[in-house]
Amino acid sequence: MVRPDKQEAVVELRDRFARMTSAVFVDFTGMNVGDVSKLRAKLRERGVEYKVVKNTLVRHALAGEKWVKSLDVALRGMTGIAWSFEEPSAAARVVKEYARENEKLRVKAGVLDGQVLDAKAVENQLATLPSKDEARARLLATMNAPAQNLLRLLNAPAQNFALLLAAKQRKDGGV
Repeated sequence: MVRPDKQEAVVELRDRFARMTSAVFVDFTGMNVGDVSKLRAKLRERGVEYKVVKNTLVRHALAGEKWVKSLDVALRGMTGIAWSFEEPSAAARVVKEYARENEKLRVKAGVLDGQVLDAKAVENQLATLPSKDEARARLLATMNAPAQNLLRLLNAPAQNFALLLAAKQRKDGGV
């Protein structure tokens, strides 16, 4: 690449890192074109952007970040980056699922809210975060629980009285 192209690539990477909610760094050594294409398609379905990058360009793009030194181990060899812009766990989930099918795909590291995560943390913590819809459902259930309990308590005396009348009727031989 010519120098202006590299500068443009650095600006593009800097923009993606600024907009992301999380990023997952992967090593795809040994994967064939078909496997990488399948991975890209799965990532695209979940709204995740994926790009193979040069490590030096990533270092230049992240030069101002405090956590860039923590990525030195991850920025060796072949590197692909999957950026999540909506759901923090989307990229990690797809990569974890795909790594089960293709053991050549290996997680190097991840970034979430300016914190660098090692490969284990990406697979065990970031990939298990609930999606937006799951989090909304949990929040809604938590908010509805007190109202449902109150309604159940308010209805209990009437229900118990109805059961008492039904038992009395059966005892008296009315049923």
